[in-house]
Amino acid sequence: MKKLSIRNPSGEMTLKELFEEFLIAKQCINVSPYTLRYYEGCFRHFTDYVDEKTPCAEITLQTVNRYILALKSRGEINDITINTYLRGVRAILYYGMEIVCINPFKIVLLRAEKKQKETYTEREIAALIQKPNLNTCTFAEFRNWAIVNYLLATGNRLETLLHIKIGDVDFAEREIRLTKLKNRRQYTIPLSAQLSKVLREYLLYRKGKPDDYLFCSSFGNQLNRGTLQKQITVYNHSRGVERTSIHAFRHTFAKNWILNGGDILSLQTILGHSSMEMVKEYVALFGKDLQNGFDSHNPLDVIAQKTQKKDRIQMKK
Repeated sequence: MKKLSIRNPSGEMTLKELFEEFLIAKQCINVSPYTLRYYEGCFRHFTDYVDEKTPCAEITLQTVNRYILALKSRGEINDITINTYLRGVRAILYYGMEIVCINPFKIVLLRAEKKQKETYTEREIAALIQKPNLNTCTFAEFRNWAIVNYLLATGNRLETLLHIKIGDVDFAEREIRLTKLKNRRQYTIPLSAQLSKVLREYLLYRKGKPDDYLFCSSFGNQLNRGTLQKQITVYNHSRGVERTSIHAFRHTFAKNWILNGGDILSLQTILGHSSMEMVKEYVALFGKDLQNGFDSHNPLDVIAQKTQKKDRIQMKK
C-alpha cells in the first residue's frame, strides 16, 4: 500500500516514537513476549499505509478509516482479520491519546460475521487419543499423545501448556496449578481421572524433578510454540487427521462441555476467561448442536412422554 506523504515537523512525536514508548509501557506491566510480537505485527501493517514518521498529532479517525478501506481493497483479507489488526492499532493509538500526543477519537471494530469455531470431531478425537505402541513409538510420539490428551481434558491455551511444570500437577488433590495465563491470574483446575492415568504413565518415561517442565523436548528442554505446533501437525497427520490446530482443542473442550450439560460458570473458570462474553459466544456458536438430544432433556417432552403411557381422557359425546 502507498504510504501517506505527511510532513514531520521537528519536536513532534512520530508514530514510530509513539510505538517505542508504547512497547516500553507494555513491558513495564509484564505483557507477554507473544503479545508484544502481536502489537509489532499490527504496527507494521499500519505503517504499510501510514508513514512511521508521521506526527502523531496528524493521526485522526479519517486516517484509521482510510487504513481500513485500504485493507478491504486488497480483497484477500476478511473482516475478522481486519479486526485483529485493528485491535492492535487501537491499543497503540489509544495509548497515544492517554499521553496526549493524539487528539481523542473512538475506533470501532467492523461488524464481522462470527465463524463457527473449529473443533475436532469424535472420529478425529478417537484417533488422536489412541495410545501408541510403547514397544515401537518414540518419546516424542508418546509425549504428543499425552499433550493431546491434556489439551482435550483441560482446554488450556498453548502458552499455558508450555509453562506447566511437573510439580504443578497434584495427583493427590487431583488438580493442576496454572501459572502462565493470558489474564495473569494464577488458579487451579481439576485433574480428571482419565488425564491422571495418562500423565502418571507419561511421567514414568519422562521422569524429571518437580521444577522441570511437564512437556519437554527429547533432550529435556522446554518446548517452544513453533516446535510444538510442528510436532502436533506431524502427530495428527500420522493418525489420519488433517486438522492440526492446537487452539481447536480448546474449542473442542468448550463445545463438548456445553453439549455434555456442563454449566457455563464452571466453563468460564476452567478456561480462565475474565468475563462471560467468550463463554456466551461458545454457547451461541454451538447452539445448533444443542438440538441433538434436546427432546430427551426438555421438561415438556419428558413429561408428555410419561403421561402418554396413561389412559387417554375420554371426552363426552
